[in-house]
Amino acid sequence: MSTKTVLSIGQCRPDSAAIAHYLKSNFSVSILTADLADQAMKVLKENTVHLVLINRVLDADGSDGMAILNAIRQNPDYAAIPVMLVTNYPDWQQKAIAAGAIQGFGKAELNRPETRTRLAAVLV
Repeated sequence: MSTKTVLSIGQCRPDSAAIAHYLKSNFSVSILTADLADQAMKVLKENTVHLVLINRVLDADGSDGMAILNAIRQNPDYAAIPVMLVTNYPDWQQKAIAAGAIQGFGKAELNRPETRTRLAAVLV
């Protein structure tokens, strides 16, 4: 199984650690992180990324994670990379899907079987 790279954007430290632990425990992945949009775009430019996880509200500055989703979808170099929004709110999941994301998950749903299934579709 080849290692996949996940870019996690805008998570607070505890959530970042929990998500990274979950991903590394269940999949062969390496985790890259970014706090803000410009950092995220730089990571995408410099690395092959297989999945992007974006917090709905970035911890570092409270900005909207959907703006990063839109920037990724508008850039032809990154448009094919699967993106998931990390939010517990179903209405925000639907907004993200409408903007080109795949079904994501909320932090409260991290250990649910359906979350693993969604992630496995990209990471296995």
